[in-house]
Amino acid sequence: MVEVIHTAMRLQADASRVVVRPFHLPIDPANPHGGRVGRIVSEVLAFDEQQADSVLALIFKDFEARHWQTRSVFNERYGQIAKALGLNGSISPVQKELIGAYFCHEYSYAAAALMNPSIVLHPDQSGLSPGSRRVIMSLRAVGEGHISSIAFREGILSPGAHFELGPEPPFAIAAALGRNGHDLGNEMIEIHRHEDSTISGTLIFPITREQSNGLEDLRLLQFTHDDGSVEWIGTYTAYDGRTIRSEFLRTGDFRSFRMQPIRGTSARNKGMALFPRTVNGDYMMIGRQDGENLFLIRSPEIDNWAEGELLITPKYPWEMVQIGNCGAPIELDEGWLLLTHGVGAMRKYSIGAVLLDKDDPSKVLGRTVEPLLAPGDEDREGYVPNVVYTCGALRHGDMLFIPYGVADSSVAFAFIPIDSLLAAMG
Repeated sequence: MVEVIHTAMRLQADASRVVVRPFHLPIDPANPHGGRVGRIVSEVLAFDEQQADSVLALIFKDFEARHWQTRSVFNERYGQIAKALGLNGSISPVQKELIGAYFCHEYSYAAAALMNPSIVLHPDQSGLSPGSRRVIMSLRAVGEGHISSIAFREGILSPGAHFELGPEPPFAIAAALGRNGHDLGNEMIEIHRHEDSTISGTLIFPITREQSNGLEDLRLLQFTHDDGSVEWIGTYTAYDGRTIRSEFLRTGDFRSFRMQPIRGTSARNKGMALFPRTVNGDYMMIGRQDGENLFLIRSPEIDNWAEGELLITPKYPWEMVQIGNCGAPIELDEGWLLLTHGVGAMRKYSIGAVLLDKDDPSKVLGRTVEPLLAPGDEDREGYVPNVVYTCGALRHGDMLFIPYGVADSSVAFAFIPIDSLLAAMG
């Protein structure tokens, strides 16, 4: 049996975590002052000074203490409405803030679920005691309308099986497009963390039409390029309510982020996981191209992925329905350790592992006969029952640290001795 050390910590969905987001109402380009938007703006401009002050004061009484720089958010939103409607003339500061407020709303980004984490080393490893490492965890946060966004939490792994989350800031702020436009070509966009926001207080929301219904299951990893430079790259699923496509999130500092679609036929599928470096000159991915089996995909360029070769098929009862990856392969002396998820009877999701040859990852050296983690009585119930799932683990000394989603609702944490894991492989 594999030794698993569970921590007492559990992250739950939290309806109190809110951000201010634009409240979009349709504007007819042929008649921008008509319709509901034009009516609201006209009525605000018709307020006398006392009435405008009174209405705005009530809004700030209700919301100012719940958000960071609420006035600047309202003013920024006013600017967007003013541009769309071609507003000009004498509009007072109070009226501008009030117009902005009418076209914003409060969004509880993790009210429904917090799940499916991945974890990487933090760019800043300064000031730590020996054996400790600062980390960044990505999370899939699900709010109203089942819209998924990307949240982050910072923490510290200490020697042994010890993990501590850093404090969560009182305010969350969404990363935003740059003021000078965002189109970098090839459908790539760039967003920026607010200068006053920590990583743990930053959210990434859907921006493009292809992402409109969610950014799902970011598999984040630290990638080392052939020239030695380091970049943090994550694959995620962009969902527009009908179709999906795989995209990259790329950053060198967790201050600016590039989002770009992955090109090639493999990008039509979910759950692509990038190797953390090239292997024999090729970029490599693990993917599930047929919804049932795992494939190894090779490419001479990082953003274009064609069909791959069949790598792993379901073998054991706990993975009989389908098998997929649970994040990027982890490099060990013994080979590439790949966490997998298997779906068994009653659509029960469990987490297992396989070991791939370091020089030729198409060779499977071993795989766990039994799952490492499986739903039990304490982690069965939730939004989607009988599911444990992760989007990426991290090697910490002689341990594997696995943050994982429980029942598509919350996040739990476990440590597994690597020797114990490898010894359990058949």
